[in-house]
Amino acid sequence: MSETEQTQSAPISPFRIEPQFVVRVWGYQDLRPWYDHIAEGDPIGEVWLTGDDCLIATGPHRGQSLGSLFAQAPAALLGPKARASSSPLLIKTIFAREKLSVQVHPDDRLAEKYGEPNGKTECWYTLAAEPGAQLALGLKPETTLDQIKAGIHDGTLEQSLQMVPITSGDLVFVDAGTVHAIWPGSVLLETQQYSDLTYRMYDYGRPRPLHIAKSLEATRLTTRAGRIAPVRLADRTVLIDVEYFRLERIEINGNRSSESLPAKGEPAHGLSYLFAAEGRGRVIGGGFEPVELPTRSIVAVPASAPAFMVEDAGELELIRIAPNWPPKPV
Repeated sequence: MSETEQTQSAPISPFRIEPQFVVRVWGYQDLRPWYDHIAEGDPIGEVWLTGDDCLIATGPHRGQSLGSLFAQAPAALLGPKARASSSPLLIKTIFAREKLSVQVHPDDRLAEKYGEPNGKTECWYTLAAEPGAQLALGLKPETTLDQIKAGIHDGTLEQSLQMVPITSGDLVFVDAGTVHAIWPGSVLLETQQYSDLTYRMYDYGRPRPLHIAKSLEATRLTTRAGRIAPVRLADRTVLIDVEYFRLERIEINGNRSSESLPAKGEPAHGLSYLFAAEGRGRVIGGGFEPVELPTRSIVAVPASAPAFMVEDAGELELIRIAPNWPPKPV
């Protein structure tokens, strides 16, 4: 058996991923205290936690990019029932010092029309919010495409947007086709289909390209977007469970076994991620070195991972994120 074949078939233990700091014009120079990072040049607006270019921080694959490991061992990472061979989810934290552009993301069908592998449905978990923080999410009732076009042209597009107030702990769903904009005043954990497709409608005069024709084609006048009420179960709180992803706040109570982490009805062996929204944790198990989970870091749990325990190393608030595989198209 070749070295490549051995990697493809061998179990992969949980591993921490190094964050990637991504420049955005609307971001911050200094991300402290959230991350010990000060930008030397342009501001940072996004911290990618599962990007293909993120580096693996622990274990035998330390130093390898996450994307290359997915290409090398998709079955070991994703499990036998996955209908993909690459990373299904892009998870990041968003730091908006200024308003983002008013934008919309395409669904799978429209993305494929333009040669992209998939569209972009996403959700935001509010890690922190200042008093009065809000998001622009969807269009006001009875808004027409002609009104949207006029608003883009004369700079009044915001008047057609619905505003949603948010507080810490809120979960907001943003399905593809929803016109939206993130405003300052919050720190968000964003989970999305693995795509960076954004069609900008309006950008407050910034010198960046707009995608007006495509954004209008992608726009749905009504969508399912909005705050999602949490569902509290005995051992977890389900924040959202829709096509493409499931997010849960997991109770640890000292420690918790890997067998108890998948939700009822969820495949026992599938990819998931463990994110420390607050506090610190640790992942321990036979056959691999303990993996520390510092505040706002993320650990990947491959489908082939051996049994392990999650330990609360200090006031851990654990968010578990798992891909959902949508039904095969007819």
